[in-house]
Amino acid sequence: MAESIGNEETTLENTPTWAVAVVCFILIAASILIEHSLHLLTKYLNRKRKKSLLHVLNKIKSDLMLLGFISLMLTVGERPISKVCIPKGVAETFLPCHSLTSEEGEEPKCQEQGKMSFMSREGTQQLQMLIFVLAFVHVLSSFLTFSLGMAKMRRWETWEAETRTMEYQFSNDPSRFQLIHQTTFGRRHLRFWSEYRIFRLPVVFFRQFFNSVSKVDYLTLRHGFVMAHGKEKSKFNFEKYLRRALEKDFGVVIGMSLWIWIFSVLFIFFNAYVFHNYIWLPFIPLLFLLVVGTKLQSIITKMCLDTNDKSHVIRGTLLVRPSDHFFWFCRPELLLHLMQFILFQNSFQLAFFSWTWYKFGLRSCFHRETQDIIIRLTMGVLVQILCAYVTLPLYALVTQMGTSTLRNAFPEEVVRGLKRWRAKARKNIAKKNNYAPSLDGSLNASLTSLSFSTLDASLSVDYTADELFTSVEIADDESDSVKQMEKLGSFEGFDTGRRSNF
Repeated sequence: MAESIGNEETTLENTPTWAVAVVCFILIAASILIEHSLHLLTKYLNRKRKKSLLHVLNKIKSDLMLLGFISLMLTVGERPISKVCIPKGVAETFLPCHSLTSEEGEEPKCQEQGKMSFMSREGTQQLQMLIFVLAFVHVLSSFLTFSLGMAKMRRWETWEAETRTMEYQFSNDPSRFQLIHQTTFGRRHLRFWSEYRIFRLPVVFFRQFFNSVSKVDYLTLRHGFVMAHGKEKSKFNFEKYLRRALEKDFGVVIGMSLWIWIFSVLFIFFNAYVFHNYIWLPFIPLLFLLVVGTKLQSIITKMCLDTNDKSHVIRGTLLVRPSDHFFWFCRPELLLHLMQFILFQNSFQLAFFSWTWYKFGLRSCFHRETQDIIIRLTMGVLVQILCAYVTLPLYALVTQMGTSTLRNAFPEEVVRGLKRWRAKARKNIAKKNNYAPSLDGSLNASLTSLSFSTLDASLSVDYTADELFTSVEIADDESDSVKQMEKLGSFEGFDTGRRSNF
């Protein structure tokens, strides 16, 4: 009897209660510490009014809760799953190794039938470990992605500050005429290779690795954005606007959608030996990332070509005009969803590699060759750095060249103020006459597009585009935003003639 007990794993019936209490205390303390840290981070983001980052934090919490629920279901279903028996011939298909290395841990019920478990209890426990590692790597990858993206944008602060200097105003004198080829932006993009797709693609492909966002590209795209939605002498801080755009884009990138999970399941399936996955599977995120980066660089060149086709002579600064037709299917957000797939699949591959290393050792059937280990590690690190530091900030800049103005052009306080003003204006108008239906259409159209020119025309207020740009600067205090709303939309200040404009 003693011998049989020694051959089995010790259960809680044979475990000292003090040992169980110590383990429970450590787990509870760690959980409370993590929860308190997240609570402090939430309070900090609320105090700084970082609504987009707060949304990101809530999304990470939701993803971790989903992974925890999957782990819980595996724990509950460990015994029922192991009691599902399948023929040995079926169990020996699509193995990560050449053949079965061990039949330990099989259910007696399946052994009596000459079959094997669908998944053994040990295999279920190992899968739970994979989910834990995936959660850790996902959080770490999200932190690195945001940190590297913001680090890249810090360089743009000096470029933005330069737009307020006299030297910049002099070099962009609106009364001066020049050929597009003479401008710095034209010299960078209008070359012998730019007219031909077969030559242009290799150049823009390699350009993403060297000075992916140059100073002249930033200043030219900034000028195009400002001229499309305001006026030339605006004091609008484009760099702060891009940071808000990156924060919102980051909230999309880190999400775990259904199609992302489908590709993750396919990744596990293709880890079978027969597919020789180490030759091609680690390169898929890198290939997709290079395609996205090439497309973004190509869009900048195409905008220069489009301007050159319309006129070879410009007045002042070269003006690129935003348009959705530069993007695939006229949808800039498709590139963002591709980066979402890239980052999650890269995190999943790194988590899978870390899990197999920890559980089976560096040398196992999952990593048969030295070059296999080198490829997986190199690709994982390269994709993470390239996407976070190069491609994602480049996307935040280039995507502003879409036709419609993004909602993040306005701080959250300004958007809420506009909504409050709309509700108040509609209520006051409804009291005095029956003009509310036409008012709804005008205001809803203005707030939906959030276009500076549309908003100005719909409200029919004596409010210049330069003042509007200034009003959407990031406010240091919420009361400043409220004051801006009062200036923008004080309905009581409208006279009867202006009301008729609605």
